[in-house]
Amino acid sequence: MKKIDLTRSVYELTEAYPELIPILKEQGFLGMANPVVRATLGKMTTLPQGCARQGRDLAQVIAALKAQGFTIE
Repeated sequence: MKKIDLTRSVYELTEAYPELIPILKEQGFLGMANPVVRATLGKMTTLPQGCARQGRDLAQVIAALKAQGFTIE
């Protein structure tokens, strides 16, 4: 089962589940496709923080993740 812990960094999540990268990119996190951005900003940012910074709706991102088979913690 693929579990997303919203307290973990985006980098940690994408390392555990590389299939998250295109999903997050589709949700507007374009920097996640860039390994350098993912390794720097991604290490300091959680999904809720990233949504807040980019003006994204966290509920919409969570719904997209659930639609791809992820469970959210």
